This record gives sequence, structure tokens and C-alpha cells, in this order.
Amino acid sequence: MKKIILASKSIDRSELLKQAGISFEILVTNVNEEEFKRKIPDPVSLVEELAKQKALAAKNKLISRKNEYIIIGFDTVVEHQRDIIGKAKNEKEAFNILKKLQGTTHSLITGIAISEVPSPKIIVDHDITRVKFLPLSNEDIWAYIKSGEWRGRAGAYSIRQKAGLFIDYIEGSSSNVMGLPLNKLFLILKREFNLNLLL
Repeated sequence: MKKIILASKSIDRSELLKQAGISFEILVTNVNEEEFKRKIPDPVSLVEELAKQKALAAKNKLISRKNEYIIIGFDTVVEHQRDIIGKAKNEKEAFNILKKLQGTTHSLITGIAISEVPSPKIIVDHDITRVKFLPLSNEDIWAYIKSGEWRGRAGAYSIRQKAGLFIDYIEGSSSNVMGLPLNKLFLILKREFNLNLLL
């Protein structure tokens, strides 16, 4: 089997792949996300482009090697009432984000890009999951922020940990809320790359 390369430093994405029994290696890339956010206002187009750029950046690092690789790149944003919400830079920003999300429904939008070495082939897609938060008090929000789980996460929360307590309901892929739609990954790899993750 070709080696799977995850072009992401996300702890949640790594944990999802491990829990699914998928063998992979991590290759972190440095894509200037802010530059693309300024250029692309549409959230679906934005996450697809960023996932593609991450996958291609990883591919460029591997292209000179003789091994064969499958490279998977992802990017996730939260869309709430037409606002695109990324990662909080500090505790105050995390509070303001969670204050907006509490008691309402938002969308987790993840772009997925899969390529292979040495082939030029690349497939780009996305997945959308709707999440409804329970009403939260300021005390609830600050208690969560103090846990530090919000750091590095779109929407300033991780459903895999304490923020799972906030969730009223989910429509769509639950793994997509952690930034990696396993169902979409499975289908694309099987259909487009002849790679069955069950085998």
C-alpha cells in the first residue's frame, strides 16, 4: 500500500485516523492561510483552495523521493450567520466566538484535497456539517476557555473533548466537526485512487 501522508498538524485529525486504524505519516506545510482568506470570501471555495495548497506543498517536498505516496490535505472553517470563523488568536477572541455560537446553529465546512506521488492527479472536495450549540452562560464559556482546548481549532472548540458537552445536535458527519470527514476520505480514496482503507 502507498504511504499516506497527512499534510496537517491537527491533533484531532491525527487521532481520527489512528482510531480508524489508518497508518499514516505527518508532514506539516507552511501555507499562508491569511493571504487566501483575504482573496476568497466564499467559505467552500476557501477551504477547498487551502486544502489543495497544503496537499501540493507536501507533494513538492516528496516529489524527489522514489516512494509512492497518497497525500491528504484539509482545511476547516466555521460559518455562522454568513461570517467565516477560523481559529481564535487569544482567550478574548475565543470568548467572543463561543459567545456568538452559543444557543445557535453553525456550519463546519472542511475542504479535502487528495493527491499522489508521482502522479499529477489531485481531487478536491468538501463536506459540511451543521452543529447546534446549547445556550451557554459566560461562566460556562470562560470555564471552557481555561481548559485550553480552543487553541488551534476552528470555531474555538473541539467536540472530541469538553466542548462535546455543548452540542445539542449534529446534522452530517461527526468526524467532519473535528476537521476530517472520514466518510468522504474513504469514498474518494476508493473511487479515485483505488485504495480501500478497509483492507
